[in-house]
Amino acid sequence: MSSLHPSATGQEATAERLEPTGTTERSGGDGPSRRRRVAGRVTTALACLLVLFALVAPNDFTRFTPAMFVRIPLEGLLVAALAIVLRGRPRPLRAVAIVAGVLLGLLAMLKILDIGFYEALNRPFHPVFDWPFLGAGAEFLGTTAGRAAGIAAIVVTVLIAVGVLGLMTLAVLRLLRIVGRHTAVAVPGVAVLGVAWVACAALGAQLVPGTPLAADAAGRLMQVPADLRDHSTFAAQLRAYDRFQHTPPGQLLGGLRGKDVILSFVESYGRVAVNDPGVAATLATGDSGLRAAGFAARSAFLTSPTFGGGSWLAHGTLLSGLWTDNQQRYDSLVHSDRFTLTKAFRTAGWRTVAVMPGNTKPWSEAAFYGDQHVYDHWNMGYRGPGFNWGTPPDQYTLSAFQRFERAAPHHAPVMAEMPLVTSHSPWAPTPKMVGWSEVGDGSIYGPMAKAGDQPADVWRSPARVRAAYMRTIQYSLTTLFTYMETYGGDDMVLVYLGDHQPAPIVSGPHAGHDVPVTIIARDPAVLARISGWGWQDGVRPGPAAPVWRMDTFRDRFLTAFGGR
Repeated sequence: MSSLHPSATGQEATAERLEPTGTTERSGGDGPSRRRRVAGRVTTALACLLVLFALVAPNDFTRFTPAMFVRIPLEGLLVAALAIVLRGRPRPLRAVAIVAGVLLGLLAMLKILDIGFYEALNRPFHPVFDWPFLGAGAEFLGTTAGRAAGIAAIVVTVLIAVGVLGLMTLAVLRLLRIVGRHTAVAVPGVAVLGVAWVACAALGAQLVPGTPLAADAAGRLMQVPADLRDHSTFAAQLRAYDRFQHTPPGQLLGGLRGKDVILSFVESYGRVAVNDPGVAATLATGDSGLRAAGFAARSAFLTSPTFGGGSWLAHGTLLSGLWTDNQQRYDSLVHSDRFTLTKAFRTAGWRTVAVMPGNTKPWSEAAFYGDQHVYDHWNMGYRGPGFNWGTPPDQYTLSAFQRFERAAPHHAPVMAEMPLVTSHSPWAPTPKMVGWSEVGDGSIYGPMAKAGDQPADVWRSPARVRAAYMRTIQYSLTTLFTYMETYGGDDMVLVYLGDHQPAPIVSGPHAGHDVPVTIIARDPAVLARISGWGWQDGVRPGPAAPVWRMDTFRDRFLTAFGGR
């Protein structure tokens, strides 16, 4: 107290020290000073927690445990040592704090993005080529929750980014000043922890399996050089010789000559779905109905390059035969002359169309893929309400394709790429099946959209989300099966597959990337062509079904159905 009251006599100071704690408020200075000390300690503790988060916190919510924070951050020790060296020199110390604070702020934002990407896509964020996902997410939110929500999400994101950078810089500056003022404790502390870090790194010590006690936060940033190198790696793959591109038209797809072929991506149809009892029952019913109509099926699994979203990456991978697992690769792909599966059909004499019910803008990739015509949201003749994020039900999509392309008795063989999007999140509302002759212009779906569950109802709990997802998968599969039973024939072949697994809220944490794939045909000669593939009978692949990488499908398909 004497330092706060320099005019006090020794007796007064002694008396003050002997007073009970509660009576010091009468001095008029002790209360506010104590509150300032408490506030300072709280601020310091918060600064420590903020810096600790940036340095040692995991980038995946499923790994958040107290043990994950009991680690020694190398970068923290290095900056603390620098603060000791620069003690008494405020300007250099401030410069170090600003640089370290900005870098730690960027690292913290990267971890926040990682957490979000793990929750949605089951993988970390890639700083080099994942920025388009943020725009796509804002656009999706604006479509499903309203334009105001989309704008609000962007504003909040910017404010969080600015706030993290500012607060992290202030936190580092505060901690470095404390280290500089208390070198008697800081020097041995940093020395001991430094030796401990070296020992833990040398021994590979771990408190949590797979996570070293010797933390190295900067290692996360090493993904950036790898991502930059990926561009040249993929460019070399695009330049490589492609034997199918030089195959004469008469030797392409001879095993499917005269057949209409639908290649359908069922949105979010992953391995997790085939294990659900409701979906399994739908598959069993569909299998029975197809067999009764004279069809046979073979099924397996493909490993998708994406998870929880980014459907176009799966489309590009399957159709091009090149592993397209990021936006940088996809952009390079669609600006190349790569020979796609669609181009193979077009070269061999098929009419090629893309049926894209979710596209509300011109599809610039049509020329790359080789589509002669694109049916999108605006030219499909739909007059009903929007489902999910404003799309028509899958049954209408298939009905419109039948009407526009296959209704003529002697139409030219057509090959259609057709994403079915009813099973796209948010998985509500879900339409119901109607008679195929009743689909019309889609007006019949009006009451269903109003009566069905809305996204706000579904997203109250993970259990509701999972149940809604499974219902949409059942709907999409039923649509495909009954379409084949109603309109299929000897001249019809259906290839359908999932584009990726659903988000972790449905699939669970760290689920695999496998999606089911099935080929259905009535002509026995079609399935005879793939007898060597080892695929299982029926529309439900079992646990022991073959698993291929999705980029291998194009070459195997063209090989199996090549020749005459």
